[in-house]
Amino acid sequence: MRIAYFDAFSGIAGDMTVAALIDAGADAQALFEALDSLGTGARFRAEKVKRKGIAATQFTVEHEDQKKHRHLPHIVKMIEDSRLAGRAKQNAVKVFEALGAAEARVHGVPVEKVHFHEVGAVDSICDIAGACQALEMLGVEAVHASKVNTGSGTVEADHGVMPVPAPAAALLLEGVPAYARGPETELTTPTGAAILAALSKGYGAMPPMTVERSGFGAGSKDFPMMANVLRVLIGQAGGALETTLVSVIEANIDDAQPEWLGHAMDRLLEAGALDVTLEPVYMKKQRPGVRMAVIAAPEARERLAALLFEETTTLGVRFWEAERRVLPRRHVEVETAYGKVRVKVTPAGSAPEFEDCRRLASETGKPLKEIYAAAIAAYRNSR
Repeated sequence: MRIAYFDAFSGIAGDMTVAALIDAGADAQALFEALDSLGTGARFRAEKVKRKGIAATQFTVEHEDQKKHRHLPHIVKMIEDSRLAGRAKQNAVKVFEALGAAEARVHGVPVEKVHFHEVGAVDSICDIAGACQALEMLGVEAVHASKVNTGSGTVEADHGVMPVPAPAAALLLEGVPAYARGPETELTTPTGAAILAALSKGYGAMPPMTVERSGFGAGSKDFPMMANVLRVLIGQAGGALETTLVSVIEANIDDAQPEWLGHAMDRLLEAGALDVTLEPVYMKKQRPGVRMAVIAAPEARERLAALLFEETTTLGVRFWEAERRVLPRRHVEVETAYGKVRVKVTPAGSAPEFEDCRRLASETGKPLKEIYAAAIAAYRNSR
């Protein structure tokens, strides 16, 4: 699988995304011809610039001022009627739908009635469509991203002075690891945030990959203390799949019934926790207790923390971020003398699914270990 990893250490914007992908090898002229089919009348330019000594590409959309504001259905029709590649059209619509949903929440109106203002402007349409088309031209099948530098301070918008990140960008970044560093200005725009929200599979450290090419997309401003560029690395995914960043939720508990803790573990797993563990510990005054640790996707952190409070007697929890790397896995169903069993297969080996084996042991009255052995034998014979 070919993946693109966006390193948003100086934020991300739509024009920076297109520029980085052109810098990484997307054919600029072919891209511009595809964007012409949107019918905006815009002209496009890609030129080499430098940002703090780094050679980068800057993408510019030139067009006449347009006062009209487009609605989402109009923009979707422009995309669908264009000559963009099929998957590029789908992805561009996904990005605009994410952006529209965020703007609707900000303004408290149905998404169909959102006036897209800056978002509906020609440059934003071309930025989003261009990013999706360039990803397709480079054969990218999955997008990953770093933590996102939002910037800080305020920004001028159609509605007046707004805090950074802008309200729509902040909504799009929900569940995304983000921070603010550098100049007091907008580094991540709603358009850039929407591209990540709609397309990125995860956030954090770069996943294992064989890097084939890289590129830098320049922002319009040149900062004195940091390079205002978005870097993209493109290559083949490695043997391990990294689910990037996870949140660890941890609590020490010394006054709960053991049965309650078992119930809490079941509830947390049912609610989407990636893993839950209990570890015996000694607490203050030498009281025996347990440490419950929950591994969660960042977007599920608050929901699972609330559930941990609800189902246990803890008075507080701790959070931190960790990287999680897992091997690729698949399931194979095998037929045994007792029934069908799913077998999980990874590069490290294979193992029958416990719940399948337990169900068959209960239904047949056979020992669990006998069901396990039969499943392993069936899988080996199937190979």
